[in-house]
Amino acid sequence: MWIKRITVGIVLLLLLSIAGVTVYLGIILFGNYAIDEKDLVMKETTTVVDSSGEELTRLFSENRESVDLNEIPDHVQEAFIAVEDQRFYDHTGIDFRSIGRALYRDIITRSAAEGGSTITQQLAKNAFLSPEKSILRKTEEVLIALNLEHRYEKDEILEMYLNRIYFGHGAHGVQAASRLYFGKTVDELSIEEGAMLAALPKGPNLYSPFIDEERGKERRDLVLRLMNDQDYLSAEETVRLQGRTLPSERHSVSSNEAYDAYIDLLLLEMEEKHGLTEEEVLEGGYTIQAAMDEELQSQSYEKMSSDETYPVQAMEGSYVLLDNDSGGVLAVQGGRNYEKKGLNYASAKRQPGSTMKPIAVYAPALETGEYDPYTLLVDEELDYDGYSPGNMSGEYEGEISMYEAVKDSVNAPAVWLLNEIGVDESKAMLGKQNIALEEDGLSIALGGLDEGLTPLQMAAAYRTFANNGVYSDPYFVEKVYDRHGELISEAEPESEVVMTPQTAWYMTRMLEAVVTDGTGQAGTAPAPLAGKTGTTSEARDVWFAGWTPEVSGALWMGRGAEDDSGDISSALPTAVFKELLPASGSETAFEKPEGIEEMDEPVEMTAVDDLDADMKVGLFGANVELEWTGSGDSRIHYRIYMVEGDENSLIDEVVGQTNYTVSRANVFSGGEYVVVPYNPQTRQEGEPSNTASAEWNIFSRGS
Repeated sequence: MWIKRITVGIVLLLLLSIAGVTVYLGIILFGNYAIDEKDLVMKETTTVVDSSGEELTRLFSENRESVDLNEIPDHVQEAFIAVEDQRFYDHTGIDFRSIGRALYRDIITRSAAEGGSTITQQLAKNAFLSPEKSILRKTEEVLIALNLEHRYEKDEILEMYLNRIYFGHGAHGVQAASRLYFGKTVDELSIEEGAMLAALPKGPNLYSPFIDEERGKERRDLVLRLMNDQDYLSAEETVRLQGRTLPSERHSVSSNEAYDAYIDLLLLEMEEKHGLTEEEVLEGGYTIQAAMDEELQSQSYEKMSSDETYPVQAMEGSYVLLDNDSGGVLAVQGGRNYEKKGLNYASAKRQPGSTMKPIAVYAPALETGEYDPYTLLVDEELDYDGYSPGNMSGEYEGEISMYEAVKDSVNAPAVWLLNEIGVDESKAMLGKQNIALEEDGLSIALGGLDEGLTPLQMAAAYRTFANNGVYSDPYFVEKVYDRHGELISEAEPESEVVMTPQTAWYMTRMLEAVVTDGTGQAGTAPAPLAGKTGTTSEARDVWFAGWTPEVSGALWMGRGAEDDSGDISSALPTAVFKELLPASGSETAFEKPEGIEEMDEPVEMTAVDDLDADMKVGLFGANVELEWTGSGDSRIHYRIYMVEGDENSLIDEVVGQTNYTVSRANVFSGGEYVVVPYNPQTRQEGEPSNTASAEWNIFSRGS
């Protein structure tokens, strides 16, 4: 009999063992089927920082920053364990004792004081399952929880849980919640702050202090009491901490609106140059080091979004500022009332007007070696196969130096010069600066384009002058680090030699004159500045583009074709551009690169109208002393002519002098004379002086 009982017992034991092993294997197999470890990789907030590592903003689809468990204080961990799963370190994924206790307390208190699901079960539910409530889903939750306990250590499970759970108001994970509710990182949380966060996952919309402060405090105090019950806090500590208030104002976790235009272009560059889509950026927990200067970005936002900046209600505006050394975008504004993902005027093409002249005409002409800043250009209203551009003033000089044409933005010489060097020469230089034009007409000289240029393109092209003739594409992203802090990508802009440093320097000097003496005088710059204004027909588009020793940029303002209200000019963007410039480290002037020639200041020609001739007779004959008042510029040549009937006969030429002696003159007829100033830069004569007659005076004798 006893043998039979032993046999039955052994059989039952074997059956139970087989059943246990079968169940265990079933759990493991189910886990292998149900658990995709990719689901445990959480969507994580990407942080944008400046070059010094200071945070600018955060980008996310779910606001989450993962942290290691060792960065979360013990008292914060204890708060969650106390309220969610006090036997967390003792059970194997499910806790029948806690389930029974939770049911009992819920019945007694008529509230959800404690949860029945373990922390592991909650992780299983949040990571792998849908929110539906059914026996099958609950069974799956239990099986997955058991499998998670088999695969991971307790601390790993707690870390995943604390980084995943939702705390309300868009905050996922304990780090994001800490920033949202308290404006600090999780390692800085006090005991009662950690308890408040632990109070939220059960019902973020119920217990948020921003929604219901009274209910939120009751829930927070419950967590503190449970911590006391489980010996994490003394009674005295508990009472003291329960008396503390809750936060009343949430801290910002979204992008500063002043950065919106910049961030949109940064995200586009992340995909085009660094191979990360916007979705990957918003969920990948990257750290992006941007070229932005926070102060310049914020200042430009305030100015470009202010109604006081725009004299016409329907006007729009855009601004781009680049670092001369690197080409990084320091600041960008995409519109007066820019909206995320909306039309970004910084990357929208507009007609450039006369800002096109330096990059499309004058720099290419200088680069040919056939022209210099004082070469005379034809200033006449000419017809080019039906294209007859005119000067805005309606006046023409016949000839004008390149320097004067640039300074005063005269149209006719620019078109004539482009016709002389050829459109292909112009387009070749523009092409090296990422400006590809389909047009082949001379209207390129005046910015008459089919589509136009963007402020980003314009700023980059003008930076070529500042960078001694070398172009590189502007960029927003300096470096990209993954969620583990490993550098995975960085800016590597390619450089292109567009023009010689000599050409770039000549352009700097001529465009400095635009600002000091020409069309760009509006406003006051805090630094040495070279640049060019631009205005299109009917002032639909007005520009200023330029550079200081440290930065280059472009500012565009304009209005729609259907709007004809108000009168605007390029003086407006010029003054605004100067107001937005940072102060320069170079207080006086641009620094000429070594090994190139300086551009002389223009010769100041003045008319001579006081020529005086005095004949003096001596023992050896008569001399005629000529005197006149000059301009004070010692570089001017003066040509001395004798008037002989309808023709003048050149006697001599002097440099910088304002007197001349005609030797051996006819004592009975000293003759008539004129002086003509001559500009050696332009190789051009000025107007003849008054005619002075030399007559013999018997009372005037030489010694």
